[in-house]
Amino acid sequence: MDTSTLCPLTEAEILAAVAAQRDEAVAFLQELVRAPSLLGHEASAQALMKRRFEALGLDVRELVIDEAKLREHPGYSPSLVSYDGRRNVIGVHEPRPAKAGGADDASAVRGRSLILNGHIDVVPVGAERLWTSPPFEPRIDGDRLYGRGANDMKGGIVAYTMALRALQRLGVEPAARVTLQSVIEEECTGNGALACLLAGYTADAAIIPEPFDELLSAQLGVMWLTLDVYGVPVHAAVAQTGIGAIEFAQHLVAELRKLEAKWNEPQHRHAMYCRHDHPINFNLGRIEGGEWSSSVSTHCRADLRLGFYPGVKPAEVRAEVEALIRQAHAAHPAHAGVEVEISYHGFQAEGLVVDLQQPALQALMQAHHDITGQPAATRAATATTDLRFFHLYGQIPSTCYGPRGANIHGVDEWVSIDSMQQVTAVLALFMARWCGVQRAG
Repeated sequence: MDTSTLCPLTEAEILAAVAAQRDEAVAFLQELVRAPSLLGHEASAQALMKRRFEALGLDVRELVIDEAKLREHPGYSPSLVSYDGRRNVIGVHEPRPAKAGGADDASAVRGRSLILNGHIDVVPVGAERLWTSPPFEPRIDGDRLYGRGANDMKGGIVAYTMALRALQRLGVEPAARVTLQSVIEEECTGNGALACLLAGYTADAAIIPEPFDELLSAQLGVMWLTLDVYGVPVHAAVAQTGIGAIEFAQHLVAELRKLEAKWNEPQHRHAMYCRHDHPINFNLGRIEGGEWSSSVSTHCRADLRLGFYPGVKPAEVRAEVEALIRQAHAAHPAHAGVEVEISYHGFQAEGLVVDLQQPALQALMQAHHDITGQPAATRAATATTDLRFFHLYGQIPSTCYGPRGANIHGVDEWVSIDSMQQVTAVLALFMARWCGVQRAG
């Protein structure tokens, strides 16, 4: 189907509409960044999204997450905090019925539905003293807007919201259902997006404006793993007679690094990652242990994030890792008396490969070309996103495509305002072509 026939708007009209609302978009992003939507504290940002969706005239719904229901799904990841008082915010555009035989009738019939999804949660800021300015106080320097979450991914949420706003500014509305989703917990479980899928939200296509500046062609699986090590504590004066939990945990992590190196070897790589320098990373994200400087440590907890290739099931990863840990424990000359427990909290996320030849994604690539004058680049990501729920479990043609920026999960995170505007225009053109448009009622 030539989706461009459903859209009478020109690229110039859409670019002009997006440019006219630049100040509004920047102010919106600043307001979002000021809402510190860390894990468990998303309410203020979600209240803002609710108001924005209402201002667009959407049917706004707050989705309560039923974790008991999620646990039965293969895409579930063990949660870290309670879901009490935490909600997804969803805005649904339903096109007004077309008049039979009227000018709007054809586009209403031929238009296809769309989900635009984004996560409202952000990761911790780390040592705030390293930031040039307070992380939740947005700062603009030229084209860059700095602040935690500006790029990952509040800039993308602004882009999809303002894309619909641009069509309204031009006096039209999508001629098919468009669902805007602001979800929680993308950064640790993905259970927010999974809850939307299980609540029945589906569409003919889905786009997540994650900050890749390219179309996502693949993403790794990701697993969070916790090692609890219990050593043999003694007084530091006779430390050589004990077994420190911290040191033993470091030994186990070093053994895991060998598996990381193996998976990065060329003969073990997935085809989509042959050209990456180092696709698989076993990140030691947090370590906590010991009780007293003059005591050999009793307990150490190490939290790791393991990457793995598409096509590998989380259960396979767990089995291989647990076998390695058992072997490393048994082979250590001082293992007697040391206990090791393995547990899983957070991501148990499978990887995927995207078929970019699907009509929806070809239409998105064409919209990118028509707005920018350049072909759309693609990327096989070494991270995970909520795309897996649409792709693996919803069988919805989908990808990630969002604004350019840098320093996500790091210090002085920023997003390009120009890139955010460009993505807004691309999404507006894609929406108009994919869904069709009709005169706003």
